[in-house]
Amino acid sequence: MARTTPHDHPLTALTALTDQQPLYWRVAARLLGELRDGAVPPGERLPGERRLAERFGVSRETVRQALEVLRRDGLLATDRRGSHATLPRSPAQSPASSLTFPVGARAAEPRTGDRATVAWEAPPPEHAEALGLAPDRPTLVHRYASATADGIGRRTAVTSFSAVALAEVEELARYRDRADGTASAQLRRAYDWMRRAGLALHHRDTITRLADTPSVRVVRRVHDQYERPLEITDLLVDARQDALVYEFTLPAAG
Repeated sequence: MARTTPHDHPLTALTALTDQQPLYWRVAARLLGELRDGAVPPGERLPGERRLAERFGVSRETVRQALEVLRRDGLLATDRRGSHATLPRSPAQSPASSLTFPVGARAAEPRTGDRATVAWEAPPPEHAEALGLAPDRPTLVHRYASATADGIGRRTAVTSFSAVALAEVEELARYRDRADGTASAQLRRAYDWMRRAGLALHHRDTITRLADTPSVRVVRRVHDQYERPLEITDLLVDARQDALVYEFTLPAAG
């Protein structure tokens, strides 16, 4: 009888792992679990080989072999930007709630123009204080603007990220080298990136109506489970609302 090896079966057919299977195969199976539970959504880039090697306590060569298994089974696609998840997600695996960054952002519509950019610069003084940054210390600053074709419903938001957010969240840190204030930068998945980095997100949104104007100001402060500030957003939106404050916590992924 011919002897079979893990190479003879697709990874998706495995139902259990044993110590007899190669180390790279076990790493591939753990990555498959992350793909299936939505921790790495379809189209999302996986962390680099070095970071994966540190996470699993293996060599980079073992990680390369594991990624090759996933690519062979059609679960990953690789291009010049790295490896991307391709495993479709079933409705049951979709997140219970998906928060859009920044606060107040809306899905693009035919009559809606959205613009978002990032810059590496000193944040507004109020932001620096909230994030524990020294005056004039630069950080990643995100600017968002949206308006319908007729100019009604205009929204503008400025978000500043803390040193903690940039150190913990690889996807955010990557923007530093291209944060020239002009290039388009859609960070709609910023909160998902934070959760994937193991951060539980606590939001406090303060909403107030500005006197003698039709505008409402929303100030969002986000910190993690260790009370470390992650970001602060200042949003102005054309609307008429009473002031209110609400809080909620979004647990870390996994």
